[in-house]
Amino acid sequence: MKKKTRTSNKTAAAPVIAALIFAALLLLHFTGIFDYLEFKTYDFRVRIMAHYSRPSDDIIVVLVDQESINWAQENRGWSWPWPRAAYAEIIEYMNVSGAASVAFDIIFSEPSVYGTEDDAAFIKASEDYGRVVQTVVISDLGTPWPGGLDKPLFSLDGEGRAAFLGAGETGRGGQFPVEGLRDAAGVLGSVTNTPDSDSVMRRTSLFTPFNGRAVPGLAAALLLAAGRDRELSYDGKMNVFRWGDYTIPLDRNRRVLPNFRGPLDRYIPYSASAILRSAESFEKGETPLLLPEEFAGKYVFIGLNAQGLFDFFNTPISSTYPGVGMHITVLDNLLGADFIRECPQWVNVLVILAAVVLTLLITLFSNRIPLTIGGVLLMIAAFSALAINVYYFFNLWIPVVAPLAAVLGAFLTGTLYNYATEGSQKRFIKSAFSQYLSPLVIDRIIADPSQLKLGGETRELTAIFTDIRSFSTISEALKDPATNEPDPEKLVNLLNHYLTRMSDIILDNQGTIDKYEGDAIIAFFGAPLPMEDHAARACRSAILMKKKEAEINREVIALGLVNSDVQKALFNKKITQTIDDPAPLFTRLGLNTGKMTVGNMGTPKKTDYTIMGNAVNLAARLEGVNKQYNTGGILISEYTRAKLGDEFVLRSLSRVRVVGINTPLRLYELLDIRSEAPESLTGMTVMWERAFEAYEHRDFEKALELFGGIAEADKGDMVARLYGERCRNYLKMPPDDKDWDDGVDNLTQK
Repeated sequence: MKKKTRTSNKTAAAPVIAALIFAALLLLHFTGIFDYLEFKTYDFRVRIMAHYSRPSDDIIVVLVDQESINWAQENRGWSWPWPRAAYAEIIEYMNVSGAASVAFDIIFSEPSVYGTEDDAAFIKASEDYGRVVQTVVISDLGTPWPGGLDKPLFSLDGEGRAAFLGAGETGRGGQFPVEGLRDAAGVLGSVTNTPDSDSVMRRTSLFTPFNGRAVPGLAAALLLAAGRDRELSYDGKMNVFRWGDYTIPLDRNRRVLPNFRGPLDRYIPYSASAILRSAESFEKGETPLLLPEEFAGKYVFIGLNAQGLFDFFNTPISSTYPGVGMHITVLDNLLGADFIRECPQWVNVLVILAAVVLTLLITLFSNRIPLTIGGVLLMIAAFSALAINVYYFFNLWIPVVAPLAAVLGAFLTGTLYNYATEGSQKRFIKSAFSQYLSPLVIDRIIADPSQLKLGGETRELTAIFTDIRSFSTISEALKDPATNEPDPEKLVNLLNHYLTRMSDIILDNQGTIDKYEGDAIIAFFGAPLPMEDHAARACRSAILMKKKEAEINREVIALGLVNSDVQKALFNKKITQTIDDPAPLFTRLGLNTGKMTVGNMGTPKKTDYTIMGNAVNLAARLEGVNKQYNTGGILISEYTRAKLGDEFVLRSLSRVRVVGINTPLRLYELLDIRSEAPESLTGMTVMWERAFEAYEHRDFEKALELFGGIAEADKGDMVARLYGERCRNYLKMPPDDKDWDDGVDNLTQK
């Protein structure tokens, strides 16, 4: 009877749960929450499928590469940039060869440094050939369309003109080739592209609206230069362009999705030096390296691909994809009629709905956990395989992340509902979190389980990493008198004593213990319960831990957990100043605030509630950076500092690049809680900021005086001594502008 009642309750609840999940997922889907992950899954499909497509034989790629630059220097005496006569030679050879058209993915916006005759040679070759495409860059800067410049542009039908041009893009500017080259060009092609929100170039426009004109992209410009009809019609119902016998699908932003063929090497690019050598041989009546007939009727792109020329894009294929590759791909897709199409939204909605309903049916009405999990995993695998195959066979981009989120969301919701109806949810939460959350936090979660989100989620948190200075020396010195070997029992007792007291401080401030790694504690604030003051709680905990350290040191010595052998070993290795130093345990802490992935992660048999991400790695790095600056033990990042008010006493340190993270950031040493700090400390920080300002402005004489005063007042201030020594060195050998780099320290140690 009870089982039948539970089943009927689930039957009644299932439509409500499905509707809520479906509505939430649609909201997330249409607000772009899934975009970043969806982009990455799309990039994965592009990379694995690109090699199965075949590049067009009608496209020729000529690259000014390092080999070409070296050859030109040795054989022609050309330094970079090349004289325009070099490009004239290439055009002349393409003219002789009967190439359909030639496009330069290089903008010649300034007169040649070799003089007007050099420009004249390039202009004459372009005029003689008549099918040269020059580049124009359209942006918010530059000049309007030059008066009297009549070049082939797309001629849009009424619907297309209204949809894409309207009254024109007045106010935008363009960067054009020099006047002679501009006039000699057969067509001007736009290379203006806009990346997606994650800075990856996945889409492009067939043309760019500019001053009421439809300026063709570089790929389309090649076809126009070769004589292709200019008439372009827009079918709003199908959301496609029709250009002669081409039907070009558009995405929701009315751009095209190129069907990448893989690395540019698949087109077997020619080095520009090979073209120049062939032209030279042909002129002399010798057999050229590359015969003219190889280029007959071909569309030729000329671009840059040498170190230091910086013509690279971040694309699904590569983060350093040559810029000309995007235009080559678009032309290839035009010739092959195989652009990628976006799936209609109504299909996406149906797929999400189906995923929610099927998953809930499996989860709610299956009494066997392995069968439930197996069914869900099978759905995920089947849908992923379907998305890949649809992309390959039909050139169709079906979103993956939203349906998979629907599967996971429905599975988790159904599972939680099962636990709730069977009275298991509280036991689950107690079991899962009792070891690393404070009882207060657990009680709040049990009172409102909606605050607990299973699985990974991105949230702003503050991470804290701790480590004991020279703990390996301490552990080696804790020996068993009978065997004179390290005593693991003594080590465990010492660690338990230390970790218990330090962890209590974190838990009392509602932090979460992530894990223990030997003597190190990894913890975070702001999850599973959100808290606006997570950075302040973390800083408060760090200061209280350092203050607790003095008490712990007295206790471990009194209890014999640290003996004279340990103190002697620390002194012999010059870690402590005296052989009977009462502070053998010295904790270094690193704190950072930022976006982190937090949640239950692991395997079905073993999971941990943990944090991941670059912001976590930075906190770990800062813990180690303490020893490089000889701090009192606590370093925080500028991101944590930005979240703090005036509650704490701290001082600025250098901007640094830590190992593995290229972006410089400001460090701060956390000193005390302001309400508990002595006046001498707050007074020191005022003088410190004056000293540090002088230091960063390279007034090293003034900075040395102030740092010296701080060090004299407090003999133990090793940070002041460090910066004082730096000032003395810079006074002897001042840094030049390049080496100074705004005072950024490039750290080489973790």
